[in-house]
Amino acid sequence: MLLRDLPSLYGIQNIQELNRLFQVLAFNTGQEVSLEGLSQNSGVAKNTIQRYLTYLETAFLIHRLRRVDDTARRFVRQRGFKVYLTNTSMRAALFSPLEGSHPGFGALAETAVFCQWLHSPTLRHLYYARWAGGEVDAVMLKPPATRPRWAYDVKWSDHHVSRLEELRPMLDFAVRNRLRTVGVTTRTKAGIFPTDLLGTELRIFPLALHCYALGLLSARDPEALGSFLQ
Repeated sequence: MLLRDLPSLYGIQNIQELNRLFQVLAFNTGQEVSLEGLSQNSGVAKNTIQRYLTYLETAFLIHRLRRVDDTARRFVRQRGFKVYLTNTSMRAALFSPLEGSHPGFGALAETAVFCQWLHSPTLRHLYYARWAGGEVDAVMLKPPATRPRWAYDVKWSDHHVSRLEELRPMLDFAVRNRLRTVGVTTRTKAGIFPTDLLGTELRIFPLALHCYALGLLSARDPEALGSFLQ
């Protein structure tokens, strides 16, 4: 795809330049990036990166997730965005497999979750929220308005089950946007926790089981993913 298909389709002359950018994106899958940062790390000009990102997304190698703020408002100019590989095994193929205890495994786990969303038409309404006080990994906006339908965080850990204060940014986001239900993934734990924040309910579920449920629901009814947490 990188060496032959994309260059022939889009007239790309510098194949090594495209490869360098893709390696940077693959290594940083699940992380927030910017055109400036990508240009510095890959040595590719920003204008060229913008085109390459479009090509890679059209080729179904990556997906870009856009950002909203703590009130779920979209930005007129998107300076930062998240990039996900469409298949987590591509990172292992380019670099090396990661053990579950590796610090970078959380980003791969987050990528695995978002890979399940790629088959649903509701993907176009999926964002992440980031502001000075925190971040929420997944926010589904309810069209045509910008009010979110639900939100949840993707974590590869169990320790926050006994330390719910670590989820304060997500719970604050829920209150600010009047969400009745928010969720967070774990490695092994599951449960439903009422909170003292205006009736907001917190659902906790294992990440692997969540990936399976999303994939199954996507195969049966792709539109249903838009309201799965409600």
